Amino acid sequence: YMRGGKPGAFPSFKNSNVKLPHPVPLDLFDPFGFSKNKSAEAKARGLKVELNNGRLAQLGLFGFFAESKVPGSVPFLTGIVQPYAGEYMKGGNWADAYYLSGVELPLPQI
Repeated sequence: YMRGGKPGAFPSFKNSNVKLPHPVPLDLFDPFGFSKNKSAEAKARGLKVELNNGRLAQLGLFGFFAESKVPGSVPFLTGIVQPYAGEYMKGGNWADAYYLSGVELPLPQI
């Protein structure tokens, strides 16, 4: 994209001269070829639907974040989501990795 490519265009793996470390049977965009025969209007509608699905997924995720930080803030999730005292935007650390995985990890010795 930054080297003169077309924004939103995904090159095909099948016709690529780039050597990949493993076989890639499907392309990133439209791996099964469902949209190759669709009209421009149908593709535009599909793009709008996909954007709205992504926005709704983000709202849902933030609902879980809100409930884990302020118990009772999302009535539907009350009692389902455990409180979380860590920082979501700080980045991963050993304590967060332990909390999210549920597996005991060795803590670094200080």
